[in-house]
Amino acid sequence: MTITDVATLVVRAAERRPDRTAWTFDQTGESLTFGQVADRSAALARTLAGLGVRRRDRVAALLPNIPDFPLLWLALARLGATLVPVNLNYRSHDAGHVLTDSGAKLLVTTGAHAELADRLGVPVHYLGDPTPEAEAPLDRSRPEDLLNIQYTSGTTGLPKGCLLSHRYWTALADSMVTAFPHLGENDVMLTCQPFSYIDPQWNVLAGLRSGAHLVVLDRFHPAAFWAKVREYGVTYFYCLGMMPALLLRMPSDPRDRDHAVRAIQCSAIPPTLHRELEERWGVPWYEAFGMTETGADLRVEPDDHDETVGTGCIGRPLAHRDVRIVDPADEPVERGSVGEIVLRGIGLMDGYLGHEEATARAFRRGWFHTGDLGRMDEQGRVYYTGRLKDMIRRSGENISATEVEEVLLRHPAVRAAALVPVPDELRGEEAKAYVATDGTVSAAELAAYCDERLAYFKVPRYWELRDELPMTASQRVAKGALPREAAGAYDRATRMSGRVRLVKEEDT
Repeated sequence: MTITDVATLVVRAAERRPDRTAWTFDQTGESLTFGQVADRSAALARTLAGLGVRRRDRVAALLPNIPDFPLLWLALARLGATLVPVNLNYRSHDAGHVLTDSGAKLLVTTGAHAELADRLGVPVHYLGDPTPEAEAPLDRSRPEDLLNIQYTSGTTGLPKGCLLSHRYWTALADSMVTAFPHLGENDVMLTCQPFSYIDPQWNVLAGLRSGAHLVVLDRFHPAAFWAKVREYGVTYFYCLGMMPALLLRMPSDPRDRDHAVRAIQCSAIPPTLHRELEERWGVPWYEAFGMTETGADLRVEPDDHDETVGTGCIGRPLAHRDVRIVDPADEPVERGSVGEIVLRGIGLMDGYLGHEEATARAFRRGWFHTGDLGRMDEQGRVYYTGRLKDMIRRSGENISATEVEEVLLRHPAVRAAALVPVPDELRGEEAKAYVATDGTVSAAELAAYCDERLAYFKVPRYWELRDELPMTASQRVAKGALPREAAGAYDRATRMSGRVRLVKEEDT
């Protein structure tokens, strides 16, 4: 039987496996069975009802990776209410935007965040405070009911709230069982991202759907990550962003291949690092593509794995998803040609809250426009080639920001990199590289490093080195926060930084 609402998923998991461990939280050592998850989420639903929360109300969560976060989410699902996750790194401006924009009726948090919470102008419930309970009509959710207002990472402009229904979440969870990686009750999953992001949330539902045991870390610790994988007997995990590169930078360990992992799924595996990742840990890394707006879309499966390692292949569409590659007029391009990746099918968001025009643009002609560029081969496999807005046009040549960033990430001193366009009267645009380093390399040295590996026109003209770059919740560089100007940057064309010429030994 197909389950299309999260409330039923909680109840059925408890009926089928009441005494099996559902969750283990590493930082606190607390474990909950599937039966306890159902009981505690029902009790929390009664508490919320006592606080006045009703069907369709919106409740914000400002919580770390503790059991109360997913329990709150499931309690709201059982009430027919909606969760608004708030990033723990937010402060009064960005948190205030999320709460105001979403229309949250209540904020649930801990005393550790009291100073911020009290400034946000929303009624606050602190975990542990005594509260009355009320009878709560449970398990009334419908597939189309709104379960989350999930704010996008905000790489440009203010974050927009994605309207995510029960059907969105159950389609995503179902795909983890009926399709690769075919999770089952013998699997142990691990997640280390903040619960304000969607990945730990779908991990929770995939566990409820499959019976798998989910291990939750407080956050991503590269140095300790594989030790935790071995400690808990993890068989599957998902990661993204900078995580693979950071893991590779950890010292090799004789126990690197001493683990039970059978499959790793990852979004945006650096193609140049893909084979090295597999050789070091002795397990396949499978690319997976999805977005907050769309859920689960494309995946590389075992039959395609060996042929596509390091190619940038993001796989084929899942059974509930259609994919096309289109030109600027939204017409399909020929196989092998680059265009925008567009998607349709069940389990997509219902739109952006309060942004009807942006929603219409995104879903024009019945397809969701991802803003990502790709190509499709004759076998129907899709290859990621960059962001639509990450193509820099310099003197008639297209420069892929992704390609240059991947080269920079291969340098041992580089922690993060982002390429952005800078207006130029002569060439239209020039490329500027923002690079977070460990302080042991200069901009001139990084430019020379790229010169050896890239066509001359792809090497950034302007360089700005920092200790760190602004990051989104999904651990991608927040390019929208990076100024697109040459002022103050190192200019490799003149070997100048600001107004001061950088002198090398050969100049003296």
